[in-house]
Amino acid sequence: MKSQWECFLQNLGVWEGSFTNFSPEGTLVKDTPSRLLLEGLNNNQTVRLTLSRSGRDDLVKEYSSLGGGVLFFENGSFSEGLIQLGPFSEFGAELAFVHENRRLRLVQLFDKNSQLNGLTLIREHLAGTQTAERPSLQIDDLLGEWLGEAVTIYRDLRSPDIYSTTLKIQFDDTGRLIQSTSFGERTITSTATIKGSIVLFDQDPQKQVQVLLLPDGASATSPLKVQLRQPLFLEAGWLIQPNLRQRMIRSYNEKGEWVSLTLVTEERV
Repeated sequence: MKSQWECFLQNLGVWEGSFTNFSPEGTLVKDTPSRLLLEGLNNNQTVRLTLSRSGRDDLVKEYSSLGGGVLFFENGSFSEGLIQLGPFSEFGAELAFVHENRRLRLVQLFDKNSQLNGLTLIREHLAGTQTAERPSLQIDDLLGEWLGEAVTIYRDLRSPDIYSTTLKIQFDDTGRLIQSTSFGERTITSTATIKGSIVLFDQDPQKQVQVLLLPDGASATSPLKVQLRQPLFLEAGWLIQPNLRQRMIRSYNEKGEWVSLTLVTEERV
């Protein structure tokens, strides 16, 4: 097993791309070119981050250890965010995939009223490498049966859990979307309506969850409103190839404490 710091070092390099802001309904608000340099210093004992974005001063940070709100997988994929959800406070997290010469990162933010406030999609590639961006995700890209493997890592750094997953997505006779997810022995089935680029799981009016279909094969899954004293998850997806997808799930318990991070790698059969 690599240490968390060694996993962090998988992200070293010059990453070129853009920060794209979306409204909660998926409307594009702003797109800003970006250049992010992550360089190892002192034999990689320290990492310096320099973020340049058009029209803004450079952001420079140095790390010699990792904060409690971040966890990394062995390939460098990671999530960073608040470790505790509280009343009347802003809330959010970043979910970030690393695949070969590309990164796809998604930031989901909620306001002080616990309402989804906006999203930022960050698409990056290593400087000097070729990149072919995927089209915006469509619901047809997801239909069918997906078999995968999930790795769950924990904040207390106990041994990861590894288990198989199944995801089936189809339409019923009335045109509603049916999604059936199996993690190990557990299966959850839910239904949704589709309106443009929004897939809304609306069976329970108190716990509506939406999936936004985004550029570059990305998707953002989040509750429309965060409910206190109930378990909560944020999820990002990335269709890397037509039949290869990754999903990352950041899970909070009923006390609002961040407990785990799951990376699912699945292929359509």
